[in-house]
Amino acid sequence: MSNLSTTDTFPLAGHPVRRMGYGAMQLAGPGVFGPPKDRGAALAVLREAVASGVNHIDTSDFYGPHITNQLIREALHPYPGDLVIVTKVGAVRGSDGAWLPAFEPADIERGVHDNLRNLGLDALEVVNMRAMGDIHAPAEGSIEKQVTALAELQQRGLVRHIGLSNVTATQIEEARRIAEIVCVQNHYNLVHRHDDALIGQLAEAGIAYVPFFPLGGFTPIQSSALSEIAQTLGATPMQVALAWLLQRSPNILLIPGTSSVGHLRENLQASQLKLSAQVCAELDAIGGAAQF
Repeated sequence: MSNLSTTDTFPLAGHPVRRMGYGAMQLAGPGVFGPPKDRGAALAVLREAVASGVNHIDTSDFYGPHITNQLIREALHPYPGDLVIVTKVGAVRGSDGAWLPAFEPADIERGVHDNLRNLGLDALEVVNMRAMGDIHAPAEGSIEKQVTALAELQQRGLVRHIGLSNVTATQIEEARRIAEIVCVQNHYNLVHRHDDALIGQLAEAGIAYVPFFPLGGFTPIQSSALSEIAQTLGATPMQVALAWLLQRSPNILLIPGTSSVGHLRENLQASQLKLSAQVCAELDAIGGAAQF
């Protein structure tokens, strides 16, 4: 039986996806490089996620590289009809694990074909153009060439829908003049709130906002106030942080990642946690203080 609400959805690429999804990045080895320590455990997490009602998985062929997509294919192919797999292009990995920009049209096409091959698909449902910026923060600069390359692959039937990652509001406007944009994936969480205004603008346009590092990423959110609130609710701090995101705006889709079935179950339970207006205000204050 699904652990997720079947009614709490938001449209992504024409599909009603459940707002609690799953991010596959952590299935690769340390530093998102190389194979997982326990391949069987990684496959079990993916199968548990889908069995629990997750129908939105985020990945990329530069995770590993190739590793997470190969795991997704082994665990889930042939894919359930309602499963939306979102991947991304715009980077490659060096032999030392470095994250290197791959922004030329030939790089974009190569990335799409890598994702198709390792996921075992004829077409990718959603491909995010990942601007490198400052790695975890966007930086201004035209992305016209990259989005145009993706739009041409869309016209060829290799990509169905286009999204953006690590981008500014100006870059989103530029991209929307070239193609329909169905989602934006940026760094955002309880204490990293730079996209507050952007989220509302995207909601008005019917565009999904997908926070990466919703729990802080490589540096998990630490807050005594958050811990105290979680204790009073009988939840973990990370469950409260996820629940706050779900209540922040209806267009927010979550993709918390984990390589543990137990941790996955904890994350999914956050979708059942309802926060009062007072608790939300207390959590908002944590984020406001963190900006200064």
